[in-house]
Amino acid sequence: MNLYRLVSKGCKLVGCGSAVPNLQVSNDDLAKVVETSDEWISVRTGIRNRRVLTGKDSLMDLAVEAAKKSLQMAEVDPDDVDLVLLCTSTPEDLFGSAPQIQKALGCKKNPLAYDITAACSGFVLGLVSASCHIKGGGFNNVLVIGADALSRYVDWTDRGTCILFGDAAGAVLVQACDSEEDGLFGFDLHSDGDGQRHLNAAVKEDEMDSATGSNGSVFGFPPRRASYSCIQMNGKEVFRFAVRAVPQSIEAALEKAGLTGSNIDWLLLHQANQRIIDAVATRLEVPSERVISNLANYGNTSAASIPLALDEAVRSGKVQSGHTIAAAGFGAGLTWGSAIIRWG
Repeated sequence: MNLYRLVSKGCKLVGCGSAVPNLQVSNDDLAKVVETSDEWISVRTGIRNRRVLTGKDSLMDLAVEAAKKSLQMAEVDPDDVDLVLLCTSTPEDLFGSAPQIQKALGCKKNPLAYDITAACSGFVLGLVSASCHIKGGGFNNVLVIGADALSRYVDWTDRGTCILFGDAAGAVLVQACDSEEDGLFGFDLHSDGDGQRHLNAAVKEDEMDSATGSNGSVFGFPPRRASYSCIQMNGKEVFRFAVRAVPQSIEAALEKAGLTGSNIDWLLLHQANQRIIDAVATRLEVPSERVISNLANYGNTSAASIPLALDEAVRSGKVQSGHTIAAAGFGAGLTWGSAIIRWG
């Protein structure tokens, strides 16, 4: 395949799917374990319910179910998938979970599968990565999956954070096409490590475990086992960051695409908080009837939130083939990014 052929490729979004755990936890349920109320949560966040993985569930099972649904809609055989991008910050294996999806789908040609860690911006980064692999690497069918189980890293005694998060998976199949049909019109991606102090789940050393006793502590060897702390978040700072950075990013992506806000059929933001979604829509002058929101039912599902909301909107007939969507993710890192895409 010569370089000209590669450069002249486009990509389009041709299938989507999603999956959520069975256990639904309402605000009233939460009020039994932490001091809060349905009114307090819904007024501040817009969230009423969230889905949570329980003992017998696996995040990868959800990811595989979402992936299968997207392949069915796209009418693509698993053997024709040549790349799997799993956008997750909560893999079920430290070394990455994406190959388990390739295995479960039964992709016999052993396509590359790897994880992308960018928290709530992960899915947008995955879409742009898929486009780059298609346009610059000659790939044809790229599965982009957003799947997270932040419930496993939430401090369920902290009412400031535990009310926000839920678990889910969503997937989109991105397919090569002629450049004239390209469905990724423009994108804009950023990170700011300085903001990490506002939102993180950092590695911490476990307390002294009896196996090593105090032997190693003098020289710091052998090292103690490490694990991740619960999610730490300064809500006010994250809110300020999102409301400032996201509209700027969408405007930059629109400019690169040669479009304006009035060309957008739908605004699809990471489903973090209804107040953030409303504030960004207001700044971009997008009327509420053109804003996709489903966080009342699922809460903040991190990298899964955009594909989960997209899948519901597509299957309900809201988003139709040919519609233009401004999508934006934002979150820990800090990372943020937006993409102007066409569905179908």
